[in-house]
Amino acid sequence: MLKTVVMVSGGGTNLQAILDRAARGGLPGVEITAVISNNPGAYALKRAEKAGVEALCISPKAYPDRGAFYAALGQALDERHTDLIVLAGCLVVLPEELVRRYRNRIINIHPSLIPSFCGTGCYGLKVHEKALERGVKVTGATVHFVDEGTDTGPIILQKAVEVRQEDTPETLQRRVMEEAEWEILPEALALIAQGRVSVDETGRVRIAPADGE
Repeated sequence: MLKTVVMVSGGGTNLQAILDRAARGGLPGVEITAVISNNPGAYALKRAEKAGVEALCISPKAYPDRGAFYAALGQALDERHTDLIVLAGCLVVLPEELVRRYRNRIINIHPSLIPSFCGTGCYGLKVHEKALERGVKVTGATVHFVDEGTDTGPIILQKAVEVRQEDTPETLQRRVMEEAEWEILPEALALIAQGRVSVDETGRVRIAPADGE
């Protein structure tokens, strides 16, 4: 089983998409061992509890410094023998040591077609505001492996979403979630569990065909 920890800072709609697919039997080989949030008020923790998944709050505010916080986070991951970390709306910057230790075993969902509208300070509603300001006709979402940069790791899956003339940042955000994020994040997790995802020597992701294809 792929022991998976999901890290979330807020409401957890992407977490819910994963939990829903797992409940339908669509994530064979995946065990969601815990949901960790840096925010004690995150609704994602309630979603986890409702699904029977361990819910943990590990907040930087509970520790004297970032080093102690990172140590507690690393210990929680080690205690659960974590194989994969899923950042599903996580606003905590992971330390480089953790990224190196889990090289190509941390995935993130970003609400744009990377390399557009990404990088430091570009998250949440701000992404969609930038897309509308630029006047693009198509946006979308990206699942990628996490490296030491911000939204710079190898891309696993992307899905495009139409931008409509009447869109506001809020309506665009909702459509990107419904039509892209909630589909490609669980799908990426399924592909990894099937052993079909690899990163080649050039740093590009390769997805092997399913048996029989």
